[in-house]
Amino acid sequence: MTSDVQKLPTGFGRLWTAQTVSSLGDGVSRAALPLLALTLTRDPMALAVVAAAGTLPWLLFGVLGGALVDRWDRRQTMWITDAARAVLLGIPAAAAMLDVLSIPLLATVAFLLGLGGLFFDTAATAYLPDLLGRHPALLERANSRLRGAQTAMSGFAGPPAGSALLALGRAVPLLADAVSFAVSALLVRSLPAVPRPVPRVRESLLRQARAGASYVFRDRLLLGLALRPAVGNIAFLAVETVLALFAHDRLGIDTYGFGLLLTAEATGGLLGAGIASQLGRRLGTGTALTCTAALEGLAILGLAAAPNPYVAGLALAVCGAGMGATMVLGPSLRQTIVPAHLMGRVASTSRMLAMCAAPLGAFLGGWLATAYDVRAPLYAAAGLLLAMTAVTATMTSNRRVEAALRASSDREGPAEDSRTDVLVPA
Repeated sequence: MTSDVQKLPTGFGRLWTAQTVSSLGDGVSRAALPLLALTLTRDPMALAVVAAAGTLPWLLFGVLGGALVDRWDRRQTMWITDAARAVLLGIPAAAAMLDVLSIPLLATVAFLLGLGGLFFDTAATAYLPDLLGRHPALLERANSRLRGAQTAMSGFAGPPAGSALLALGRAVPLLADAVSFAVSALLVRSLPAVPRPVPRVRESLLRQARAGASYVFRDRLLLGLALRPAVGNIAFLAVETVLALFAHDRLGIDTYGFGLLLTAEATGGLLGAGIASQLGRRLGTGTALTCTAALEGLAILGLAAAPNPYVAGLALAVCGAGMGATMVLGPSLRQTIVPAHLMGRVASTSRMLAMCAAPLGAFLGGWLATAYDVRAPLYAAAGLLLAMTAVTATMTSNRRVEAALRASSDREGPAEDSRTDVLVPA
């Protein structure tokens, strides 16, 4: 195996820059779209429609989108998608300038942006291991840098920038996001082309999508990697639904203080992403994933019992660190062990499971807070995370990870240049 000091290729720098710029634009839109909707209506259901529209593409087309990405050139998919999103954002920007912006238009734009995100994210996930030669250490380093940049831009810089730009005019943040997508498209278009295996038998799109999903569910390691974010999203959305109310009622935190709480979580996420590779090397990837999952559950338990804002901020920072490390180690391992021609479908299936779980968490959090107490969703979330840790510990053990890595390393041409997409997982 190549040494861990091997340098990342030049093309990765352009990919990192493209995703960093795009993440900044995403952060701008994440703050601007809800605020734009708020200038049009005070109806909570209308606001919820705009918020939910961006997640619908994953629920409706997640696996099919992955099958399409596995058919298409991944670099081309990325730059065309970002170019299309840049043009798309010109529509609500023009509507804002002409004072004809509406909730249906914002919801439609959010849906189409989410659809573009489905194709871009899936293609980027599949393209990265091709670019890096499926080298495990390089994938961890690359995902650590990508995750760190995404957190910094969409979590720190983007939202306040979006709020500030909105003060200059309703169209300004939309145009800024459009520029970020255009720059990303130009950078991605300059990336090197990478060879990828193409199945010799052309099957129906539905059958290919089904093959990709079944590949995840038949492999205990991949299923364990998919269950972590799925169950995690139920828990984290249950917490997020009541976090502002919990902070205000139980901790006496004002609006500014709540922003600092979220900043603490994002700071932890940056730290976790930065140390993920060292954790994987010291503990083994499987054990590291189990430890970070347990850390998240214990941190949420500490948040529920927090007697003051300082302990709550520390708990959220610890939780963010666990999440940051998990989101580097898990995808890196998946990108290493999954055959290249199935990568899009496996990635989109895992992401779809996580996105489908999110609304369940929001409903659970709201119901528990209404029926019992505002702390109840936090205790329930901690219980879910710790139970998930116990269930998936053997599914993602070091022994199972090492076996999958050996199988991936030994996999010869027929597995990568398969004549059919119905494969038995390694």
